[in-house]
Amino acid sequence: MEIFTHENAYKWFVPICALAIFLEMYFSYKRKAKNYEFKDVSTNVYFALVNVGLDALMYGVSFIVMNFFYQYRFFNWENTGFIYWFIAFVGQDFLYYIHHYVDHHSRFFWAVHVTHHNSEFYNITTGFRSPVLQPFYRFMFLIPLILIGIAPLHIMFAYAMNQNYGTLCHTNFIKKNNKKGFVGFLLSVWEYIFVTPSHHRVHHASNTKYLDKNMGMFLIIWDRMFGTFQAEETEEEYEKLKFGLTTNLVDKGPVNVIFHEWKEIFKDFFSRKKHLPIGTRLKYVFMPPGWSHDGSTMTSKQLQAQLRKEEAARKKSKAA
Repeated sequence: MEIFTHENAYKWFVPICALAIFLEMYFSYKRKAKNYEFKDVSTNVYFALVNVGLDALMYGVSFIVMNFFYQYRFFNWENTGFIYWFIAFVGQDFLYYIHHYVDHHSRFFWAVHVTHHNSEFYNITTGFRSPVLQPFYRFMFLIPLILIGIAPLHIMFAYAMNQNYGTLCHTNFIKKNNKKGFVGFLLSVWEYIFVTPSHHRVHHASNTKYLDKNMGMFLIIWDRMFGTFQAEETEEEYEKLKFGLTTNLVDKGPVNVIFHEWKEIFKDFFSRKKHLPIGTRLKYVFMPPGWSHDGSTMTSKQLQAQLRKEEAARKKSKAA
């Protein structure tokens, strides 16, 4: 019987996650941290259930497609030893990084992924706030790993285990490493290689400096390699973390929370930009979120460039 399945990975994780949520809720209550809100948690659970339902519906289709490509793999592994599993986990995490990067840099994909970011709270249940429509296409990003001979079932196991780790990084109660000595050194090595709660808090923050940073789920090295890494800074260094979107939702009903960005895309394409050529209107669908033909709105990179100019001007002013 195959034990390396994504169903088993989630089954093992459920009691661990439940205990972690209970402890986080307890400490949140004791410290009056206000990390949890009933409506927000309910929305997170609702998203998780919808996502599981769509996953179940797409299970057959996704494995049919993945097994089709597996027939044309370039390599056949004689055994599933350490190297095989190393490639499965690291390869899947790298492909997740690419997928996640696309989610943040194309408005079409952002419209799906945004559901994971539109909560103004940050706790372990935020990890359940799934981009509920992703099961329709997520498996397509895994094809390169299939073609080098990693079995689809094993890729999905690696995906589930990496996601389990990432879910536990959605917490405010594990702070950035500031320890000294040997323990501090070990933690700093861990922080250099692996995603930590501090790294992922940055990813969920809507402060300008933090937008579209720290895309990794299990390994943070991809962000360091490709220029999307940003360390969490103290309030004295920058400003307090703000969770949610740059403009938070007014209507937090379950339907609007999923489809609000699609509504805006529809308005931009059909209503607000009628006078524009079709090519420009298509850019409102596929260019990065915030892109505009007239500069009326800005992308995260444009906002960050503006912030760097402002910071440089302030430093120059102080020096003078």
